[in-house]
Amino acid sequence: MQEYDLARLCGKLNLLYFLHWDGGRAGPAARTLGSSCSLEDYNPPSLIMSSEASSPVQRPRPTTPPLSPGSPTSPVSPSSLRLPAYRHRDRSPSPMGGFLIPSPLPTRRNRTCSACARASEGPVFTGVCKCFSRSKGHGFITPSDGGNDIFVHISDIEGEYVPMEGDEVTYKLCSIPPKHEKIQAVEVNITHLAPGTKHETWSGMVVDS
Repeated sequence: MQEYDLARLCGKLNLLYFLHWDGGRAGPAARTLGSSCSLEDYNPPSLIMSSEASSPVQRPRPTTPPLSPGSPTSPVSPSSLRLPAYRHRDRSPSPMGGFLIPSPLPTRRNRTCSACARASEGPVFTGVCKCFSRSKGHGFITPSDGGNDIFVHISDIEGEYVPMEGDEVTYKLCSIPPKHEKIQAVEVNITHLAPGTKHETWSGMVVDS
């Protein structure tokens, strides 16, 4: 049935086009037939587009609900902002506060095999642990013969005890890349624990020296 309606529609469209192209010179019967035909009469309801369907649908815009009396509002000006009160906290001074820490940290893991071999062949030095932080993973050793304090990383400490201030140690020296202008202590061993201090092992056990 739909194919039949489409065929009739095409025939009527051809007739209307012929009447328009002919300019009124068609015969009286053709003009009478063309004037009496209408597209709406032969269009199936499914092919007729209404103006309501083609127009865009106007949807209401969402509105923001009003704020409740107790809800916070944005400040009008920066001067109306109130900063929280400053609370001073007493912090213990860091043992590494006055030392220059190499960056990046020279560890045993990123040291080359040739650098390790040269350090192992070098002489053994003695010194005293000046400071060491297990949480930070490094500290400094004061040489027995004087001179600048030497940096030591936690990965280069041998033995079962965590170094404490005043511990006597032995160590060897290794240059710090890439410029090799500074040195660090490697193969560090604690020879004498500082008397009167509590020492901690790497496993977490605390002993009195």
